Amino acid sequence: MSKYLLSAFGLFLLCLSHAVQAQDRQFIPDTVLINGDTLLMLGDSLLIEAPKKEVFWKTGGNYNLNIQQVTLSNWAAGGSSTFALNSGMTLFANYKKDNKVWDTQLTLSMGFNRQDDRSFKTRKTNDNFHFISNYGRELSEFFYLSTQLDARTQLLAGYKYARPTGSDVEVRTKISDLLSPGYVQSSTGLNYRKTYKDNSKISIIISPFTGRFTIVLDDSLSRAGAFGITPGENVRAEAGVSLAASVVDVQLMQNVTWKSDINLFSNYEVFGNMVVNFNSVIRMKVNKFISTRIETILIYDEEVFINQSDGTSKQAIQLQNLINFGISLDF
Repeated sequence: MSKYLLSAFGLFLLCLSHAVQAQDRQFIPDTVLINGDTLLMLGDSLLIEAPKKEVFWKTGGNYNLNIQQVTLSNWAAGGSSTFALNSGMTLFANYKKDNKVWDTQLTLSMGFNRQDDRSFKTRKTNDNFHFISNYGRELSEFFYLSTQLDARTQLLAGYKYARPTGSDVEVRTKISDLLSPGYVQSSTGLNYRKTYKDNSKISIIISPFTGRFTIVLDDSLSRAGAFGITPGENVRAEAGVSLAASVVDVQLMQNVTWKSDINLFSNYEVFGNMVVNFNSVIRMKVNKFISTRIETILIYDEEVFINQSDGTSKQAIQLQNLINFGISLDF
């Protein structure tokens, strides 16, 4: 009897050993080449890896909101209650496939200030619309033949506020509105563009074939010949040469980035006199929701005469500088 028991126990150990070996066994798939593609075979099964989907579009943007409020009641030191709001949004859509690139960006900004102790309590402090689109075909590693469209205007009416001599009443005069002025510039030329290892980018486009259109749709401003328009006309067309340059996501230090663009245009009729548009944004990121932004816009156009406090008007450099601390969301 014991002999049969020993035989059965030995058979059990033998089966257990084979089971353990089967669990530890590794199945190494065979490799098959079909039309240059490498496929894997496991037994009678053919394993096909799904091809990686190419992504040609990259989209995103940023939204920022900044609010300031001062409330005073029976305040012995004096002052006035104020409320200020400034908001902006940037959207971009960039396309790249083979030797073609197409970059598009839209920037909107709007700001208001309200102060209780003045005739016109709510006033506009910031209003910008900027659309730019650049399409290019690659000539070499860093050079492209490109066409660029640049459009700029504001969305709401703008006013000049003044108090006439001897009067206690403040008056305002309309000096701008939607597409009054509006600037549309189309250019074709050679574009140098490069992306660095830290993802910062530089682009420079020089165009000897540039058309620039100044638009004034507001009838009162058109009749006054504002922004270089012939009185009574709505559009002024110019042909000239342009130079546009931009840098994006330049890291000045940790959590501090800079982006900027400049556009120079010279009319062939008065060659050498430049129209200048310069934009700069320095962003100091606290975390993914909070940041400080230093925004600067500089404009010079010899056809634009700025009204002065003494009642005269003259050519001048237009400067806007904003320092904002608030919500900033990337998406």
